[in-house]
Amino acid sequence: MPRRALVPVLLLAALPARADMPARWPDSHLGRVEATAVIQTLNARLLAARSATATLEAWCAGHRMAAAPRLSARLVREADAPASPETRHRLQVGPDEPVRYRRVRLACGDHVLSEADNWYVPGRLTPEMNRLLDETDTPFGRAVQSLAPTRQTVEAETLWQPLPEGWDQAPPAPAACTDLAVPDALLRHRAVLFTAGRQPFSEVVETYTRAVLDFPRPARPEDPACAKR
Repeated sequence: MPRRALVPVLLLAALPARADMPARWPDSHLGRVEATAVIQTLNARLLAARSATATLEAWCAGHRMAAAPRLSARLVREADAPASPETRHRLQVGPDEPVRYRRVRLACGDHVLSEADNWYVPGRLTPEMNRLLDETDTPFGRAVQSLAPTRQTVEAETLWQPLPEGWDQAPPAPAACTDLAVPDALLRHRAVLFTAGRQPFSEVVETYTRAVLDFPRPARPEDPACAKR
C-alpha cells in the first residue's frame, strides 16, 4: 500500500468511538473476559440498587448510549398474565384482591435494555400512580418513586456466560477472528418491591438484553493471527 494511502487509515483508527457506533466484542479470550466483566458489573449494580430504572439510566448515561439518557417504557398493551399463587403469596394478597399486570420494554434512546413483567397491587398505590401506569409510558420505578421503594431479589440468573466452563484451568482458546455471538437475553432478575413501611406492592421479572453491551468503546488491538488474514 502506498505511504499516502496509510494516512487516512491511521487517522480513522485514532478517532474516538461515536455514540451511534455500537461496540464490537471480538470472539477472543480478551473479548470474552471483557464481556464477562461488563455483564457482571451491571449485575452487581442491579442487585445492590433500590431502583432498576435509576440503575439503567445511570448505565446508559455512563456509557454514552444516547444523547438524552432517560429511560422510557414501551408498553406491550396486548400482553396479559395473571398473578401466580406464588406471586400473590409474596405480595401478601388474597385470591380475590385485584393484581394488575404490566409488560414493558425499557429503552434508552434506541437501545431496549430490558423487558419487564410487572404484577402490582393497585390498591396500594395512589390514584395518580395508577393513572400513570394505565395511561402513559412512565417506567414503573419512576411512577412509584414517592413511595421510597426498596426491593428484595427473589431470583437472579446469569443467562449467558461468555467464558467457557473451566476457562480458568485451561490455556486461552485461539481467537475465532469474528465477533461474539451475543444472545438476546443476558440476565434475569425476579424481585419484590416494598413501600417504606415494608408493605409489598409489586413483583417484577426483569430480563436484561444484549443491548446493555451496545455502547461505544475504544478499539482493542487485533489478534496477530487474525491480522494476517
